[in-house]
Amino acid sequence: MGKNRLTADHRMKEIRELLEDKKSVVIPALAERFEVSEMTVRRDLEKLERNNEARRVHGGAMIAERRAFEFNFKGKRQNEKRAKEAIAKEALRLIEPGQRIILDNGTTTLQLAAGLKNFSDLIVITTSLAVASELQFTEGVEVILTGGIIRRGSPDLTGVVAEHSLDLFSADIVFQGADAIDKEGAIYNVDMRLAQVDRKMRQCARSCCILADSSKIGKTALARNGFLKDVDTFITDERIDPMDYRRFRKMGVNILKAPLKPNNKRSLNGQQTSNNK
Repeated sequence: MGKNRLTADHRMKEIRELLEDKKSVVIPALAERFEVSEMTVRRDLEKLERNNEARRVHGGAMIAERRAFEFNFKGKRQNEKRAKEAIAKEALRLIEPGQRIILDNGTTTLQLAAGLKNFSDLIVITTSLAVASELQFTEGVEVILTGGIIRRGSPDLTGVVAEHSLDLFSADIVFQGADAIDKEGAIYNVDMRLAQVDRKMRQCARSCCILADSSKIGKTALARNGFLKDVDTFITDERIDPMDYRRFRKMGVNILKAPLKPNNKRSLNGQQTSNNK
């Protein structure tokens, strides 16, 4: 099918893909690409704007902030997907029915949340809108979403309301991600508000488990929230550098290496684990 025979739906699908890739488009180039009039392109962009998928500017359009966020968050979830699935599977072994657990806003903890759907009698406390959405229809899991300020560009809650909400609870275990972990075992967040909430979460739980793939190790970010030696368990993937592994062990870190299975296309959703009774 030639470009000039594309339907409006097909044109808009390609425009969405261009916006996700380039973040902006110009009307003359689109008209030439699809072999339609500039007026037709303007109508396509108007429809995308009405759907909050694009924001029209002089001579073209930019990707809408909401659409950009959805695309970026989806991309973040896909980064190191195999490692996140393996780490989450290992973390499931630490959970037993009847427990109260806290999940932070990380994409690896979100992957863990997807694996909780066959558990029963769990209470999950979270500051993550994504985690709450993932679990909201799960029969055996009661979800408590804290209050707080929605962090711009991310589906999580921060601020004093979130911190004070956490003061209400006592949990068995908290699972937290990390934006970076340096060679000395310091744990980092990209946002100071997230670091403060993570510290508060650890005060509310009897034990803490950090979930972070090996690509995070040897890096730093804006705000330090603690050290691996002060948490109960650190789960990463088996690709961790042997020198880093030995260094962390010498520091007294209880570190677990999650095995990566090649070409493993099975999702954590619905999987039964040995601890899932």
